[in-house]
Amino acid sequence: MKRADLADADCGVAQALGVIGDWWTFLVVRDIAGGTTRFDSLQRELGVSRRALAERLASLVAHGVLEKRAYSNRPPRYDYLLTAKGEGLLPALIALQDWGTRHVMGNGTLTGTSEDGGAEARRVHELVGRKLPDVVLERQDGERVAPSASGALWTVLYLFPGAFAPGTQGHPPGWGDIPGAGGCTLESLTYASRHNDFEMSGATVRGISTQRPDQLAAFADHARLPYPLLSDQDMKLAAGLRLPTFRASGVDRLKRLTLLADADAVIRAVQFPISDPAGSVEEMLTLVRGR
Repeated sequence: MKRADLADADCGVAQALGVIGDWWTFLVVRDIAGGTTRFDSLQRELGVSRRALAERLASLVAHGVLEKRAYSNRPPRYDYLLTAKGEGLLPALIALQDWGTRHVMGNGTLTGTSEDGGAEARRVHELVGRKLPDVVLERQDGERVAPSASGALWTVLYLFPGAFAPGTQGHPPGWGDIPGAGGCTLESLTYASRHNDFEMSGATVRGISTQRPDQLAAFADHARLPYPLLSDQDMKLAAGLRLPTFRASGVDRLKRLTLLADADAVIRAVQFPISDPAGSVEEMLTLVRGR
């Protein structure tokens, strides 16, 4: 089948492939989601020829996946940014990453954690020194905010698979059998009990999961959390940082990890994998105090 035929097919997969074209295009979208938005930087990161990169960028702009925004007129230079249509590809990127981690690099086991020192853990720890993506997430009360707290000396972002208030839909079937999935309530309550200590050390605490804002609001109200919870249900932060995820009951969920970002939203420390949710809170407090 020719590529021209794919664009006219009635199959959504075929239509998508008519836009994506090849695997290089997915890598271009991946890196732009992570904040690499300029031609020379993309070419350097990907190692693709300038002609091939120019063709792929032009195609993605033509299909409305990317938009060009000038940052220099002489000579003309552009940032390439994801449109709303392009952001719609992010869950597909996460699905590919999860499939590759689980079925290509792993043995197919469903897990909410990772091996210490494994490929996934190495990728996460390489985030140290990297700036948080320029994204906004929806807080439990509906307000849209950046992941890092404005004006804070430090921001502690603990990412968790899912926490549920009694009487709500609750945990997915088989949740307790997924290694690393349990412990979200304990972790959140431990951060709540140490909230004043973090504030006295100049750190703002925020929890993040892929749950809907209303689910987070129900849990935060039940647990009486003194800090906000943010929803990454559109996977913008997950895709931007290539965060480890797993899929349970049809929902992509973040594996448990914690990031410490400075006042410039640069990641300075990472906790992953986390085997002791409560103990990790004490370790993070000690780390913040040491800084």
